[in-house]
Amino acid sequence: MTTDARVREAAEPVPDGFGHREVEQFLYREARYADENDYDAWEALWTDDALYWVPAGGADTDPVTQVSVIYDNRSRISTRLKQVRTGKRYAQAPPSNLRRLISNIELLCGRRNPDGGTDLEVGANFLVYESRARGNELWGGRTTYRLRRVDGELRLVRKKVVLVDNDKALPTLGFLI
Repeated sequence: MTTDARVREAAEPVPDGFGHREVEQFLYREARYADENDYDAWEALWTDDALYWVPAGGADTDPVTQVSVIYDNRSRISTRLKQVRTGKRYAQAPPSNLRRLISNIELLCGRRNPDGGTDLEVGANFLVYESRARGNELWGGRTTYRLRRVDGELRLVRKKVVLVDNDKALPTLGFLI
């Protein structure tokens, strides 16, 4: 990791201008869009430099040298959603019925961004109930979000989803976690 990358990754105090209620409402809306397959609205929440990561085999694995469940940049997020929108993606035909609960929302710290501003890092626990013809699944874990204010609106820069049991074989995960 370069010195510049380490400086950007260093935690700073929670930046001013982010209200706890506003952040909660943003996270709830992001979850609802994913649960209700509103892919256009969900995709619109992301910044151009976005990263969506679901590690496998632990919480702090290196996504460059180890396999991840998902490790998508902004372009790959868009490609993934285009595939889902076709209705021909076998893992989600028909789509799962989903409901997620988000709790323990914490404003954790600030993180410098490439534009010289400070993004907000937020942590939250989650439980997703998935109902499909093959049966029901419960997915639990911890999500770390990085949020940035763009043109006065909160946007999603980074989403890291650490599943509780990501060190075990996972059943098909064909939906947005």
